[in-house]
Amino acid sequence: MTKASPLALLPLALFLALFVGSGLWFQSQGVGMAFYQVSAPVAILPAIALAMLLGRGPLDQRIEIFVRGVGDQTIVTMVLIYLLAGGFASVAGAVGGVEATVNFGLSVIPPALVLPGLFVITAFVATAMGTSMGTVAAIAPIAVGVATATDLPLLLTVGTVVGGAMFGDNLSIISDTTIAATRTQGVEMRDKFRMNFRIALPAALATMAWLYFQGDSAAVEVPGDYELLRVLPYVAVLAMAVFGVNVLLVLFIGILLAGVVGLALQPGYSLAVLVQDINQGYVNMQEILILSLLIGGLGALMKSQGGLEWLARTIDRLSRLGRRTPPSSRTGALGIGTAVAATNLCVANNTVAILLNGDLAKEISHRYGVDPRRSASLLDIFSCVVQGLLPWGAQLLLASSLASVSPLALVGQVQYCWLLAIAAVAGIVLTGNQRPVGVGSALPADRPWQ
Repeated sequence: MTKASPLALLPLALFLALFVGSGLWFQSQGVGMAFYQVSAPVAILPAIALAMLLGRGPLDQRIEIFVRGVGDQTIVTMVLIYLLAGGFASVAGAVGGVEATVNFGLSVIPPALVLPGLFVITAFVATAMGTSMGTVAAIAPIAVGVATATDLPLLLTVGTVVGGAMFGDNLSIISDTTIAATRTQGVEMRDKFRMNFRIALPAALATMAWLYFQGDSAAVEVPGDYELLRVLPYVAVLAMAVFGVNVLLVLFIGILLAGVVGLALQPGYSLAVLVQDINQGYVNMQEILILSLLIGGLGALMKSQGGLEWLARTIDRLSRLGRRTPPSSRTGALGIGTAVAATNLCVANNTVAILLNGDLAKEISHRYGVDPRRSASLLDIFSCVVQGLLPWGAQLLLASSLASVSPLALVGQVQYCWLLAIAAVAGIVLTGNQRPVGVGSALPADRPWQ
């Protein structure tokens, strides 16, 4: 069994100090593009070296653990999504798909409803598709075009898309996070959905209201001409998402359709140009692709060295500091939310964070009388909140790459995730603090954290 150790989390602290700290320092010096001065894939290298030094056993074994983390199925799937998303965005943009889609949208949506409408569309697509990554890949380029055609801030517009994507990821019954949360807690998806909806709906309504007032004075220029055929790739991508087609297949077909539209309508567009556009899309994803691979390896090292084990035990102990007072469902709910949020900070993957905390959440749920349906909901909500606000998380990395902005600059603009966090904490605090029947019995001395 892996021995819990707080030292295993030092590499993550080093990475954050280098990545975030350098950006803040350059910003204080008035350097332009401050957070791009030290590339994240480079800043993480000293952290990986430190994790290697902290590990025990032969060096070959530590390297093997790192490589297994890099090649994890979830990480590889993300990389493929990055590549196809980059290719789709590049080709669709080159053949005029973004301009046509934006002009069409602005011709039918009132200016004051552009941002709320963008949020609703993104949330619907993400709920149907079951993946925030695929949704961001499909809609972020449109958001960039909308921001360009109006006086809406680019960061706010792209942050609206990320928020809508996390709404759908959190609620979709085909999302990996939903499946992981319900399976680990042994509840039905529809029951978890109902619990989630009670918290997510108020946060979504508050987000749309806020977006309405932010965009009510948007100056929208007279939409330009557009050919609906150029919108076809986006319409096809959204339609396939609604019908639950695999996101990789959706993006692949989107590339093919965009290429066909370009060959048919774009003067001088050829197969050679199409190949170049797809390759350019790959190149645009290079930095986040490398960072995701390295984060996967670093996370595997920290886990093997007991960092996540220590984190889970520490949070569980903190939730039981008030043993002199009767245990309550409120204490248990806070413990579950804190555990999955802290783990997500380390692994930068909400599905993995849920799986790692599934057993712990189930134990806390039993001890403190937290309804298993609520436990599943809390796992999903708090992991999605952190994932949507994590500068080194896949969603913000992808959105920032497509919009050519810093992921750190996007954090404050994902309004839905902030409001969802407030709604989730408020829901816990406002819930009764009664001692559950049959819960709170003493635990064996040799298993103080279980």
